[in-house]
Amino acid sequence: MKRIELTKANKGANKTPDFIGSWLIEPESLCDDLIEFFESNEDLQSPGESYTGLDEDIKKSTDITVLPRDLENPGYEPVRQYIVCLYDCFADYATQWPFLKNFPRLEMGSFNIQRYYEGEHFNELHTERDSLGNLHRLMAWMTYLNDVPGGGETHFEYFGLDVKP
Repeated sequence: MKRIELTKANKGANKTPDFIGSWLIEPESLCDDLIEFFESNEDLQSPGESYTGLDEDIKKSTDITVLPRDLENPGYEPVRQYIVCLYDCFADYATQWPFLKNFPRLEMGSFNIQRYYEGEHFNELHTERDSLGNLHRLMAWMTYLNDVPGGGETHFEYFGLDVKP
């Protein structure tokens, strides 16, 4: 795991800390293993949904939702290994933001593995905490499993930050 320093797209952007971190997960072959997991489990795939449900004007993707209990299932080894790597990223993040060490217990909820083909999108300003149902969320993460030659950035509107896969 290697920390990546992000630079703001807008030079005049707010200079205060924004809590957004970035890491390169190692071994990089884990990304290929996760892609293979996704591709070989077509029965788990479904059209991506947003907070409004199924609406391709807002979100067009293919998703697999993983519940924490699924990690014990045969065939989920790459996903389990990913969670181990993600914990290493969290541990490094907690060195940057020591207040996180004050939380006696963090729990992982369900999460999606998503595929966006060229031209697909999440086309709304996104937030992880937008209702009573998800106010408990402390952290969120995104992992790009591949590079794209052009476009595909995740834009963080209020931080002047574009993150390229």
